[in-house]
Amino acid sequence: MRVLFVSSEIYPLAKTGGLADVSAALPAALVEKGVEVRLLMPGYPEALAATANRSSEATFTDIAGIGAARLVAAHMPDTGLPVWLVDCPAMFGRQGGLYQDATGADWPDNAQRFALLNHVAARIAGGALALKWRPDIVHANDWHSGLLPLLLEAGGGSRPATLFTIHNMAYQGCFHSSSLDGLGLPDDVFTPDGIEFYGSVSFLKAGIRYSDHVTTVSPSYAREILTPEGGCGLDGLLRDRRSRLSGILNGADYRLWDPTCDAYLLRHFSPADLSGKRICKAELQRELGLPVAPEVPLVIYLSRIAEQKMADVVLDALPSILARGVQLAVLGKGQANLEHRFRNLAPLWPGQLAVRIGYDEQLAHRLQAGGDILLHPSRFEPCGLTQLYALRYGTLPIVRNVGGLSDSVVDFNDESLRTEMATGFVFDEPDALAMLRALDRALALYRKPMAWRKLQRQAMQSDFGWETSASRYLALYRRLTLAGPAGEGIARCQAGFADAAE
Repeated sequence: MRVLFVSSEIYPLAKTGGLADVSAALPAALVEKGVEVRLLMPGYPEALAATANRSSEATFTDIAGIGAARLVAAHMPDTGLPVWLVDCPAMFGRQGGLYQDATGADWPDNAQRFALLNHVAARIAGGALALKWRPDIVHANDWHSGLLPLLLEAGGGSRPATLFTIHNMAYQGCFHSSSLDGLGLPDDVFTPDGIEFYGSVSFLKAGIRYSDHVTTVSPSYAREILTPEGGCGLDGLLRDRRSRLSGILNGADYRLWDPTCDAYLLRHFSPADLSGKRICKAELQRELGLPVAPEVPLVIYLSRIAEQKMADVVLDALPSILARGVQLAVLGKGQANLEHRFRNLAPLWPGQLAVRIGYDEQLAHRLQAGGDILLHPSRFEPCGLTQLYALRYGTLPIVRNVGGLSDSVVDFNDESLRTEMATGFVFDEPDALAMLRALDRALALYRKPMAWRKLQRQAMQSDFGWETSASRYLALYRRLTLAGPAGEGIARCQAGFADAAE
């Protein structure tokens, strides 16, 4: 089984969120199952600098009128997996973020930038390059690679089967119709039945419309996006394709996120010996300028600072949260107005509130290790990885009953604790009152050390490693290759798709 795995970011070469973690860990787990995986991503300067054994694989003088590029072959610095980088300095060699400039504004040519990635991927997958390697499956991820299934179908002839994974419906890669001429697409695709979305070009719609199968990153989210509330305007198309839609829960990469061996921690710990977690908490409090107080609950909010993550609700509830006598540590970046509010409020509670705007991978690990409670609300959540990491570190999560949060956290009550099933605290309504009630339940249990330690150990023993999820992806790959791309055999395999999604 040969798989071309296409993503706009892969840890540790480039990361803005969970997509990078998944794009690193899932391929590694598939390789352990005998799958031959090759990665493809943009050649950002930091990615080129971090890879090993680089060599030029192919040169393109001009791809679809977008520009010249070079295909660089290399290996991942951690797993050693083979990776191809699309080296085009005009598109990817920039100061700023992967998708935005230093001011937080989207790069104005993002449509062309990621169309270039898609065209290179299509040439690799379609056999247009003399690489002596062709995939059986092309696995495209999120809107950045949404044009790839379209390009392969439009190319005609023999092609690999295509799988498109939606990591977040809210990010759709929509661009003004004037960008269409510069994307190298067939003339007849800009229609309501194609990639047109309310007058714009939608990369995400292209991936959903033209792929052989679509997955989301949790079973619950696969159901939620079929509704007007969760489908972000594409629920009708998703309902039409529901027989080729399934959800597979993301996993946690325990090579990196494990308190027994985490390289970023001062002291390691395990369910059998939590003494190291107390030391990590004290060190974290010192680092953040908070009083070292082992008896005070340390709540962490480790998240993208966005309305999706209910950052606005957390901000409105800050006085009530801190009135409960807790310490709160915030790490994240996102919407500028919400970042500004966090910055301005921090000086009002100097002994209780610590705010760090930005993303710091090492500090994220130390927060998970030193925190007592993870405050992780969300209006919607495709999967979420932060709560999976928190479970492993015994930092008990407070989550809303949506998407992958529903699929990964079992609500605490006396019965669930007795039966050793509970792992955190779950609330239903997306408002401050429901969130605060869940926090109160957590704090009440925190004041019962024996029960709290039991719940911590249950959470830490939860297994959300990639083994199960990778097996489900592999089963899906096999069904797709058996069926053939968009072939009649798809119908015969639809019953099997449900097995891979559970």
